[in-house]
Amino acid sequence: MRLHIALEDDLVAELDRRVGSRRRSAFISELIRRGLDDERRWDDIEASIGQIRYEGHEWDQDPAAWVRSQRQGDQRRVG
Repeated sequence: MRLHIALEDDLVAELDRRVGSRRRSAFISELIRRGLDDERRWDDIEASIGQIRYEGHEWDQDPAAWVRSQRQGDQRRVG
């Protein structure tokens, strides 16, 4: 699909120096893809705010002991 966008001359000049005039579309497409992916991740983060309760966790009494027990149960752990 074609899309018409307007960019400042200095921005286009820098874009051409970096990727060349024949790779503009691919470069811009990749940047938009990355930006949208970041936006989706932020949406997920913001949607999860407040979803974990503040108390009643296994680790509340002794976080260090809980971490040690988790590490001991990790079969990938060496030594």
